[in-house]
Amino acid sequence: MADIGDLRNRIDELDAEIVALLNERAKCAVEIGHLKEQVGQPIYQPAREAEVLANVRRANHGPLNDEAMTRLFERIIDEARRLERLAAAERREARDQSPGTVQSD
Repeated sequence: MADIGDLRNRIDELDAEIVALLNERAKCAVEIGHLKEQVGQPIYQPAREAEVLANVRRANHGPLNDEAMTRLFERIIDEARRLERLAAAERREARDQSPGTVQSD
């Protein structure tokens, strides 16, 4: 049986992996947001979010139950949507400030 120190070290390692995966996922979400913008799709797409949550529940084998996993991924999705909006705003601002753009006062 592992001792508490070993288990805490393993949690620290897993946390680092989770952080890396969440950031990789966020990068994908930002890219998707850019593609959505190019084709005129809204950032918020409830059907896709429902699909993601269904996939998560299907992949879940515990010990976290489906409700807990759903809550976690709802938060992850919320943050991804926030990043998509921020990136879209930054792109708009960059376009508005690019040379040759006429600004009105």
